[in-house]
Amino acid sequence: MSDAIMRMVPVVIFFVVLMGMGFWIQKRSADAAAKDFSNEYFIGGRSLGGFVLAMTLVATYSSVSSFLSGAGKAWETGFGWVYYATSQIVAAFLVLGVLGKKMAVIGRKTQAVTVIDVLRARYKSNLLANICALVILVFFTTSMLSQFIGGAQLFSQCTGVSYVAGLIIFSVVVILYTTVGGFNAVAITDTACAIVMIIGTILLTISVIHNGGGISNIMANINAASVQAVASGEGYNLLDPRASGGIPFQLYLTQWMLCGITTVGLPQSQVRCLGYKDTKSVHRAMIYGTIVVGFMMIGIHLVGTLSRGVLTSIDGSTDTLIPIVIVKYMMPILGGVTIIGPLAATMSTISSLLIAGSSAIVKDMYLHYKEEKHEEINQKFVAKISFAVTAVMGIAAVVMAINPPDLIVWINMFAFGGLQTTFFWTMLLGLFWKKANSTGALMSVIGGLAAYCVTMALGIKIGSFHNIIIGISVALILFIVGSNMGKPIDDKTGKLFFPEKY
Repeated sequence: MSDAIMRMVPVVIFFVVLMGMGFWIQKRSADAAAKDFSNEYFIGGRSLGGFVLAMTLVATYSSVSSFLSGAGKAWETGFGWVYYATSQIVAAFLVLGVLGKKMAVIGRKTQAVTVIDVLRARYKSNLLANICALVILVFFTTSMLSQFIGGAQLFSQCTGVSYVAGLIIFSVVVILYTTVGGFNAVAITDTACAIVMIIGTILLTISVIHNGGGISNIMANINAASVQAVASGEGYNLLDPRASGGIPFQLYLTQWMLCGITTVGLPQSQVRCLGYKDTKSVHRAMIYGTIVVGFMMIGIHLVGTLSRGVLTSIDGSTDTLIPIVIVKYMMPILGGVTIIGPLAATMSTISSLLIAGSSAIVKDMYLHYKEEKHEEINQKFVAKISFAVTAVMGIAAVVMAINPPDLIVWINMFAFGGLQTTFFWTMLLGLFWKKANSTGALMSVIGGLAAYCVTMALGIKIGSFHNIIIGISVALILFIVGSNMGKPIDDKTGKLFFPEKY
């Protein structure tokens, strides 16, 4: 049996298990879905416990860009990229700590199933809700594109199948179990994916250290490579936290915004705050999530840096580092198990984006329209269109991924920035600032997003800062100006969101 086939065996078993989970969960939740399909399909009936909540949040946040592009950039720039990645550790703690309790309370009072439901209840604006739903569709599709590309590239490089064949196999699995099982399937499979990501990171670390002759030998090789790179002027000081200026200070600050503080503005993370069952669950999830994100983010980027002491050059882009390590230095079966880690990161992110994107169409547009018209809602028909929309979104992203661009990390970062510019202030100030109103929210979303996208397209930057700084700053200014111009919120909304002040 060839090494490529042996590497495929654990992957195929994992794929079969995930699809089996999707069908089993769909069958188990059939009775609840028959009564209220949207509540069950899109947020799992608000039943997540602490561990599952933490793992689904972690798995959603840990994408293929960390395992492929992140590790590759760490190989190229050294330990500075490990420091750069530490900003992501706070993500789970911030999302659940800042938004968790209040969103859950509001969600239960208003029967909110999506992030858009919460915003609609707060701002009483269908225009704002529809714009935000469209933003979710556009940027979620962009994010899924990068995930499909990364997953298919990894699958192809490690198993020997063509990129397109790998893309089809990989996409069929994730689209199928997500479409069939809904939020509960996503949460349970995310938990499995997060566990496998941890195992994969551990196996990669052991393999790199073993093949590099131990930490001492690896560090000696890294030091030698660093000296040579600096002397030739064609590389970075791998031991310098700023990589000889290759990672500007402004980029560090940007990273803390983009992948740290403003992750509170990612709707795929925000919606998790509507799905847990009690306060104890969210407290536990904050602890579990922070520990696991820290382990995986530091671990996989450290693997990339230590690999420089084993691999002195890479034939191709830095995105190929992890596949090269798996194929060249690991036993085939263990390599197959390790492949599942980054594949799991990819699949968990895609599944979460699919469910949240589908809810933007089905719940936030179609069902809201039916409710406004006071028309009867057929739960079986809602189930059918939910399945169809989820599948079509996934297929559309797959079609666009057939001819992939390079360096998927930047595609993912672009989508992150667009979503955060739209939802960070809109949700945060909506929940905690009484003066926030629909005028401010609309000006913030439209103006902030326009500033972000236009400056990205034209290459306009402030120093070495990422354009999220421009988008988030313009959005805040416009939000404050608009809220002072618009009408105050009505008493009913005030009592719902700020009962302590009424």
